[in-house]
Amino acid sequence: MKEVDPKETTRAYAFEMWMKAPMPMVTVFKRLNVTRLAKISKNRGLKFNMLMCWCIGKAAQRIKEFYLLPVNGKLIQYDTIAVNAIISNIMRGVSSCDIPFSNDLRQFNIDYLRLTQQVAETCKDHNLSGSMVIGTSALVQYEIEGAVGMYSGVFNNPFMIWGKYKRHFLKKILIVSFQFHHTQMDGAHAFLFLDNIQKEIDRLKI
Repeated sequence: MKEVDPKETTRAYAFEMWMKAPMPMVTVFKRLNVTRLAKISKNRGLKFNMLMCWCIGKAAQRIKEFYLLPVNGKLIQYDTIAVNAIISNIMRGVSSCDIPFSNDLRQFNIDYLRLTQQVAETCKDHNLSGSMVIGTSALVQYEIEGAVGMYSGVFNNPFMIWGKYKRHFLKKILIVSFQFHHTQMDGAHAFLFLDNIQKEIDRLKI
């Protein structure tokens, strides 16, 4: 990763307008058809949330804005992407786990299982400071209409939240919320990302 001059990027105007804004985060919502994902999860014995995280990373890697992130008043450019998962640990608390993204789903699954188990057992967060991390939080016990993440002013990373998918006739629908820093991307980039997630779900083959 490296610091870049915002004026030499497509985010120059956004950096000037939103970097010092008191509330620079934007949250959008979308319904995803996860019927195929749920079927693959059941038939192949793969964790649904792992498949969601992989589709998120796959969708993000095609959008260059995801490799830029405002950090401590600077614009940082990353070479790699990771997906974060919030894990229930053995102390009945929660811990944070960054999983490096790989285009190879099998490798991503191996890393996901290994790292999430490690974090759950040790209660120690696994952080990848050298990657642009997309945060996720899955509240799979609950059907939710959406959630707005807290802006702490410390972490500017994009963040996704979802709950339990809903059955609608023969489809399974998942409502997701996506929060992002306006310096990093605009609404058009965010909805392109969400559309990409649906495309990755629809084309997933195992």
